[in-house]
Amino acid sequence: MRTTSRIFLILMVFFLVVACAYGIVTSRYELLGLEPMGFAAILMAGGMSGMISAVTGINARRHPDRPEDDESAPVSADAGIQGSFAPYSWWPLWTAIAAAMVFLGVAAGWWISGLGAVVAIYGITGWVMEFNRGTYAH
Repeated sequence: MRTTSRIFLILMVFFLVVACAYGIVTSRYELLGLEPMGFAAILMAGGMSGMISAVTGINARRHPDRPEDDESAPVSADAGIQGSFAPYSWWPLWTAIAAAMVFLGVAAGWWISGLGAVVAIYGITGWVMEFNRGTYAH
């Protein structure tokens, strides 16, 4: 996890440098109202990279003996159960469609985002409650 933390730290610095350069280069266009979102979007990408770096760094300090941090560890060192996943679940598809609709709505029209939010509520609720309806009742 230390390597992951460092990679996202490098990405954060990169995005912050690019955001500053982008803000300087496009500052004359922002005065005309032509480019209002680019600087903020790149700045948020840097912030999100920083958050991922912080979380993985905290976890690296909390769990220092992870197999991915040991260069001489065999592949089987990280074997075992990785999680519980439904093999034939359709709920991730509905949730992905909802996310696509929400992001499309930002570009095409806010009413699409509203429909996407409704589909998101349906998809996330189904996904969370998937195992709470009895045996084999997908």
